[in-house]
Amino acid sequence: MLHFPDLNVVWAYVMHSPLFAIALTLSAYLCAMRISAWFNFSPLANPVVIAVLMLILVLSVSGISYADYFSAAQPIHLMLGPVTVALAIPLARQLPRLRRSVLALSIGLVCGSLSAIVSAVLIIIWMDGSYQLALSIGPKSATTPIAMSIAEKVGGIPSVAAAIVILTGAFGALVARYLFNWMRISSPEIRGFALGLAAHGIGTARAFQVSKELGTFAGLGMGLNGILTAVTAPTLVPLIVNYFFR
Repeated sequence: MLHFPDLNVVWAYVMHSPLFAIALTLSAYLCAMRISAWFNFSPLANPVVIAVLMLILVLSVSGISYADYFSAAQPIHLMLGPVTVALAIPLARQLPRLRRSVLALSIGLVCGSLSAIVSAVLIIIWMDGSYQLALSIGPKSATTPIAMSIAEKVGGIPSVAAAIVILTGAFGALVARYLFNWMRISSPEIRGFALGLAAHGIGTARAFQVSKELGTFAGLGMGLNGILTAVTAPTLVPLIVNYFFR
C-alpha cells in the first residue's frame, strides 16, 4: 500500500527552503522589472519598491515570517558585496576624469556622508523617536549590508536599518532628477556622484538606466560613502544618540 506524504509537511518544507526563497525573490524582481518597463522605467515605478511590495504581500498571505524568509534567502544577500565591488569595473574606465575632480569629489563625499548620518539621527530625535530607532537610522545612506552591520554593532535593529535604506534609495531615485534640474546641476559627475552617495544601490541602478557615465560616478559615490560610513558611523551615531538620550 502506497503512503503519500502529508502535503502540509511538504509545503512547510518547501516554503522554508532556500530554493523557494531565492525563486520567490527573483520572480518578484523580474515581474517588477516588467512593470517598470511598461512605464518606461519611470522613477515612480521603481522595480525595487515594487518587488518589495510583492514580497510583503506573498509573505503576509502565506504566513511565512520575515526572519524565516531572510534566513532562507541568505545566498542572495551574500551577493550584495561582490556586486558592489563589481561596480569598480566601469569606474576604472573613467580614471582620467576622476583625477581631475578628485578634490571636489572628496569634499562632497565628506560633507555628504557626515550630513546624511547626523541629519538622520537628529530628525529621529526631534520627532521623539526611540533610542533604538535613532541607532538604526544613522547609516541609512550606505548600502544594505553595511547599514545592517553598523546597526547591529551599535545596538540598533538591522531589519529596520534595511527598510530605511530601501526607502532612502527609492526616494532619492525618485526626486533626484527634479532636484538636480531645479538646482541647475547638469554635470554628470556631480549628478551621478551625489545620487550614489545619497541613494546608494537603488540610486546607482537608476543612474545606470539613464547612462553608463552617470552610473559610473554613482557607483563611485556609493562605494566611497559605504567605506566612510563604515568607518565613522559606529562612533558618530552612538555619540550623538547617547548625548541626547542621556
